[in-house]
Amino acid sequence: MAYKKTEEYDKKTTKVLSKVYNTLLDQIGEDPKREGLLKTPERAAKAMQFLTQGYEMDPKAILKGAMFKEDYSEMVVVKDIEVYSMCEHHMLPFFGKAHVAYIPNGHIVGLSKIPRIIDVFSRRLQVQERLTDDILHCIQDTLKPHGAAVVIEARHMCMMMRGVQKQNSVTTTSAFTGQFEKEETRSEFLNLVSAKLH
Repeated sequence: MAYKKTEEYDKKTTKVLSKVYNTLLDQIGEDPKREGLLKTPERAAKAMQFLTQGYEMDPKAILKGAMFKEDYSEMVVVKDIEVYSMCEHHMLPFFGKAHVAYIPNGHIVGLSKIPRIIDVFSRRLQVQERLTDDILHCIQDTLKPHGAAVVIEARHMCMMMRGVQKQNSVTTTSAFTGQFEKEETRSEFLNLVSAKLH
């Protein structure tokens, strides 16, 4: 049985972006008609649509689709969630891990939905600071928990490949609401995030 791709992309957008990438190749001194580059504009156009698909998604609807009434009122932590995004300043990737927690207030959410909303926000042109806040406020506004916390640790290719060219730097951002604004709760979360429990 032959391999068949199932990815679908908007044909009009793909056509427009392909022309842009064809021009880009020409402007940097490449030959877009060279064998190895013949399909590159179309591939790049599809890749860009995939990497920015978060604009087409509603993160609050994702959370609301898996909310369940539950009396559990202790901290829920989902850590080491892979994050891949693109810096809006240079359109280069940044990547790392997100750690998210919330304290339920009558509702919990399906655990897979937290990584999903991270994907929604990270599949947009971003800065790490706003990405952190976007995730936090989506959880807080939708679940209405007693508090929420988000920490992201990431490496930025715009710092590693160009500019300052520092290979080992990691940027950490954090944001907290409600109970996590209290030192004791925040410390418990940070300890759980850094602990090797698994």
